[in-house]
Amino acid sequence: MSEVRIAAEPRTEFGKGAARKIRRESKVPAVLYGHGIEPKHLTLPGHELLLALRTPNVLIRLEGEGVDELALPKGVQRDPIKGFYEHVDLLLVKRGEKVTVDIPVTLTGDIAPGGLLDQQLITVSVESEATHIPTGVEVDIEGLEVGAVVTAGDLKLPKGTSLIAEPETVVLQVINVPTSAEAEGATEGEAAESAEAAE
Repeated sequence: MSEVRIAAEPRTEFGKGAARKIRRESKVPAVLYGHGIEPKHLTLPGHELLLALRTPNVLIRLEGEGVDELALPKGVQRDPIKGFYEHVDLLLVKRGEKVTVDIPVTLTGDIAPGGLLDQQLITVSVESEATHIPTGVEVDIEGLEVGAVVTAGDLKLPKGTSLIAEPETVVLQVINVPTSAEAEGATEGEAAESAEAAE
């Protein structure tokens, strides 16, 4: 995974008023923590941060006065209406260090006709080197028929990445699609039960 370089400025003013002032300047308040260091309060450029956070588990190189660190975003607060970032928590990481992250599960192909895909996990927890976090894991569902099940243990993870989720956790399954006759039969059965109950 490539690094995204973002300019970071030390933040010395705190509180809601100071945070609002920062946001008016199209910047975002942030806190960098981890490895037993005192949390560092920073200000980051809003647009660059927005672009960086479009990539899951993006590795951010913070550069600025008194700051030259690698970090992973661990907590993001967004305005529920306008959508801009209100605050970001960043976890300090070192090269070669193992971190636990959730990576997206993406599907390729199409299941066999007559089935219905039931995807139960859209992300899966893995452990990986902080500087080699995979962007995701692909599952080929081409031709899967009713009854097929893919578990977390079936996922083909990149070298150097290990599964944290329980191996038997169901990622997806292909279930049967009720036919119109079955659906009508169920409806008729429910109607009969209702009539009996009314009597």
